[in-house]
Amino acid sequence: MKCPGQDTRYWKPGAVFEVKCPKCGSEVEFFKDDTSRKCDSCGHRFVNPSMDFGCAAYCQYAEQCLGNLPPELMAQKENLLKDRVAIEMKKYFRRDFRRIGHATKVARHAERIGRAERGNMAVILASAYLHDIGIHEAERKYDSTAAKYQEQEGPPIARDILSRLGAREELIEEVCDIVGHHHHPRPDETANFKALYDADLIVNLEEKHNENPIDPDRLTQIIEKSFLTESGREEAGKVLLDA
Repeated sequence: MKCPGQDTRYWKPGAVFEVKCPKCGSEVEFFKDDTSRKCDSCGHRFVNPSMDFGCAAYCQYAEQCLGNLPPELMAQKENLLKDRVAIEMKKYFRRDFRRIGHATKVARHAERIGRAERGNMAVILASAYLHDIGIHEAERKYDSTAAKYQEQEGPPIARDILSRLGAREELIEEVCDIVGHHHHPRPDETANFKALYDADLIVNLEEKHNENPIDPDRLTQIIEKSFLTESGREEAGKVLLDA
């Protein structure tokens, strides 16, 4: 079945129109269902400004429906992915509000750190929401929440969630890699890993501090020595020392 919005039987007057090329100003003819067109005058390819990409921004079958998606839409699709990952994380943890709250806080800090470090926000936020996704399996199999068991059990679950959401394979691979060693930094880590690591450390320290207050001087030492990014240190200072 063809998407009704793209079926010519349902088209109205104005379904074929002209748009000025944003590079040279020449007129470029568009059909309503064109995702993009190349300007005959200068060769610049640009997105159809009148097309409603709505469902394509999140649908895993968008490329089969519309063909190769333009870069602008791919960016929008990955930007919306984080919201769907957050929903899947909450569905997976069900009534485990402690883990849901932890992941949500980590994502909030990771977004601030990631933007400051100029990381890939789709990777960073998907990793933040899914970094502890293996904890229930760790408890079930090993009666333990130890980091090594979380890291062992998390990637297959993260992969299943991201695959069902239609994420790119490259994104899935990177997120699963981060989830699989998120407590154990390697010598040469990416900005994406560092943003997630620092955000998780902030929330873990905040939770420990709330249960058993840590001396401010000790917190300062931890912040200076344990964080991987300057942005993480700044965020930690605001959360742990300026509160």
